[in-house]
Amino acid sequence: MMDIPKLQMTPAYRVVSDDLRQRIVRGEVQAGQAFPTEADLATRFGVHRSTIREGLRQLEQDGLLQRVGKRLVVTIPKHADLAHAAERALRMHQVSYRDVWEVASTLEPMCASLAAERINDEELAQLERNLEHTAVLVQSGQSPITATIEFQSLIAEATHNQALLLARAPVSLLMRSGYAAIAPALPQSGARLLEAHRHVYDALKQGDAESAVAWTRKHLMDHKRGFEFAGLDFDSPIPESA
Repeated sequence: MMDIPKLQMTPAYRVVSDDLRQRIVRGEVQAGQAFPTEADLATRFGVHRSTIREGLRQLEQDGLLQRVGKRLVVTIPKHADLAHAAERALRMHQVSYRDVWEVASTLEPMCASLAAERINDEELAQLERNLEHTAVLVQSGQSPITATIEFQSLIAEATHNQALLLARAPVSLLMRSGYAAIAPALPQSGARLLEAHRHVYDALKQGDAESAVAWTRKHLMDHKRGFEFAGLDFDSPIPESA
C-alpha cells in the first residue's frame, strides 16, 4: 500500500484575502478608496459571497480595511495597532526580560544616534516638556514610568525613520513591563533615570551623537542592574499581566 500524504488545501477565503492583501500592498487600491462590493468580488473570483465576506474580515482584522457606513475603505494600519499585535505575539512566544533588553540595547542607541542628526526645534521642545514633567513626578514620589516611555518614543520619532519606529514599538511596550517589575524595589531609581534623560537631551540639543548614545547605553545598563538589585530573574518570561 502506498503511503500517500493528505493534500493540504488552502481555504478559499485565505486565497481571497492573500490575493487582495497583495493588491493593497502593491497600491492597486489606494488608502481612502472604497473597496469593491462583496457581490462584485464574488463574481470576479467565482466564489460565494460568504467566502468573500470571510476573506474581507481577515483584512479588517489586519487593519487594511475599515468599514465606513456600508462600504469598506482601504486604510494604513496604525502604529499602535501593529505594536500591540506584535507585543501580544511576543508574549505568547514567552520572550524574557533579557530578550527584550538585548533588542532594546541595539534599537535605542540607534535612535539616539539618528535623532542627534535629525531632531528639530519642536521635537527638542517636546523632550524638554517631558523632562519637566518627569522632574515633578520624581520630586513628588510618583512613578515616572509612563514619562520614561514617552521620552524614549519622542527620541525615536525624531529619527524620522518609519521602519525603525515600527520595529521598536512592541519592544518599547515590553520594556515598560520591565520598568514596572523593578520599580517597587527601587524607589530611588527615578532620580537616576531623570539624570540620564537630561544628559541625553543635552547631547541631542548639541547634535552630539556619541554622547547621546553613551548615555542611552548607560541608562539601559542601569535597567539590567535594576533586576539584579531587585532580586528578579532577568531570564524569566514576561507575563501576560505585566
